[in-house]
Amino acid sequence: MELHKQLGFGFLEIVYKDALEYEFRKNRIDFEREKEFIISYKDTILSHKFFADFVVFDMVILEIKAKNGIADEDMAQTLNYLKCSGCKVGLILNF
Repeated sequence: MELHKQLGFGFLEIVYKDALEYEFRKNRIDFEREKEFIISYKDTILSHKFFADFVVFDMVILEIKAKNGIADEDMAQTLNYLKCSGCKVGLILNF
């Protein structure tokens, strides 16, 4: 809520990600930004990788959006991240 209060809407996603990182650090919240996930298939690692915006407390995938509504593609993307990360909770925050 602090980000929305301070920034409102209208910025690009990167601005909200930077501000959220600031808030996480300030409040000593455990997170990783742009966490990379690989996909294994049989005996190989596939060339495509996923990069979640944030993983918070090693348990929550957090995706940031700054557009008019959350699309089916955003949901699919987050479900992919949940599958490859092993996390059980995924949040999409749309500014």
